[in-house]
Amino acid sequence: MSFSKQKVILVGPAFPLRGGIANSNEELCRAMNAAGIDAKIFSFSLQYPNFLFPGKTQYDNGIGPKDIIIETKINSVNPFNWLKVAKQIKDEKPDYVIFRFWLPFMGPCMGTIARLVKWGTNIKTIAITDNVIPHEKRPGDKMFTNYFVNQCDGFIAMSESVLTDLNTFTNNDKKSFLPLPMNGLFGEKVNKLDALAHLNLNKNDKHILFFGFIRKYKGLDLLLEAMADERVKQLGVKLIVAGEYYEDSAPYLDIIEKNKLENSVILKTEYIPSDEVRFYFCASDMVALTYRTATQSAVTQIAYHFEKPMLVTRVGGLPETVPHNKVGYVTEIDPKSIADAIVDFYINNKEQIFIQNTIIEKQRFLWSTFVAGVQELFKKIDK
Repeated sequence: MSFSKQKVILVGPAFPLRGGIANSNEELCRAMNAAGIDAKIFSFSLQYPNFLFPGKTQYDNGIGPKDIIIETKINSVNPFNWLKVAKQIKDEKPDYVIFRFWLPFMGPCMGTIARLVKWGTNIKTIAITDNVIPHEKRPGDKMFTNYFVNQCDGFIAMSESVLTDLNTFTNNDKKSFLPLPMNGLFGEKVNKLDALAHLNLNKNDKHILFFGFIRKYKGLDLLLEAMADERVKQLGVKLIVAGEYYEDSAPYLDIIEKNKLENSVILKTEYIPSDEVRFYFCASDMVALTYRTATQSAVTQIAYHFEKPMLVTRVGGLPETVPHNKVGYVTEIDPKSIADAIVDFYINNKEQIFIQNTIIEKQRFLWSTFVAGVQELFKKIDK
């Protein structure tokens, strides 16, 4: 499908900023270009002030993409910069601008740019909303989100729960649910034995992966408590924790010590470079997302890319993404329920049937489908 002679600017993080949102913005830009749309990204020169960023660094030290245009322009806390960026967008005369919104903190910046871009033009504004109600609440959240939402002509939610949450802020009916597509930025699959060897892991062990930055809402503590279940211990399962702490590590280390899990948990608690990600997924038997709250997660889409079974908790859009007992498990937010699923997976040898089902199920999550959905929403707005 081709949408010729259209111009789109994506506003949101991209390389050298790191993380799942930056990665998927790059994939979206690439997919739009492939569909015949002239797309580029306006990214942040300053995304978060350092005192608001909980990790070690906001930046990826790898090699940036060469096949898309990324312009590093936006300062999230400088209103004079917002005026300049809005003028640059207007000068480019795009048909529409996509704002990738994931945090109320970005509301003043993105909302003001959107408002200025629309002033005196026919440029449309579309928000791709990862969240509109944040996982971790702060003063001003509702006001900042409301300000941003009011500047947008249409909305894309990547889970049904976010689509519902949008109704709290707007009665605009130009809204679409489009699931987050697969993340293919981390290369192709490698053989499990080769991946295990690359990571110096025992090829005879069973491995479950917890991937991504570590915060309370992601429920690593629930997964660690499940690992302490005697049935799981007897199976000899190893948990790989691959991701940086975004909070105090002590509570997690205390659970490991209390339950004598030192030989059952493999801690790789630092930022995983992009060229190493595939080895962690391909070495694992199953990927676990034991979140307390969620809308959707880029981790499920990486798992689909590498055709890996998943265990998710019954929160947000995760059950929509991972059909229970088809490509994995949907459990309660409870260590015993999580442990029950782990035991079932290994005792009943579910890995291969789940893998075959991921190959079928992942066809729902193509970038070409997402781009077509964005274009359909734009047509409704532009009538």
